[in-house]
Amino acid sequence: MSNYKKAYIAGGCFWGMEDLFRTRPGIVDTEVGYQGGQNENPTYKNHPRHAEGIELTYDPNETSFKEILDYFFRMHNPTTVDQQGNDMGSSYRSAIFFQNEEEKKEAEEMIAIVNESGKWTSNVVTTLEPFVPFWVAEEYHQDYLVKNPNGYTCHFLRFEDSYIKD
Repeated sequence: MSNYKKAYIAGGCFWGMEDLFRTRPGIVDTEVGYQGGQNENPTYKNHPRHAEGIELTYDPNETSFKEILDYFFRMHNPTTVDQQGNDMGSSYRSAIFFQNEEEKKEAEEMIAIVNESGKWTSNVVTTLEPFVPFWVAEEYHQDYLVKNPNGYTCHFLRFEDSYIKD
């Protein structure tokens, strides 16, 4: 029996996030989907207020929630409200869907670290939202940039250096 854990984050278009996270040490599975919106069983054509997010299954012996957040804050712009690159609207907001008080505390600590780093010209606007159901997106969205190597993404590693200083 594995002791894998799951993390739920949103940072703009889910294609690019999934593509970057899939190769991270300790990440054992990725799924893209919708979270935090107004309807059940959302679809790409009907997902009001849902963020395009990602469910990360990870091995806590190889990576931590804090390390996932560190990478998350380096691979998207957490200082823009409802926007990543050319994508605009609440679907593209930066959000962390925390599952318990420990995750919420770690997320608050990471936001403070990112703000204090001075790497961004504005403060983080990432929302901390209590976990709500994660709805898996349509199959054609899963592993999209593997299936479509020249597809659009606004995600890239903006800073090589970790925010975490041990």
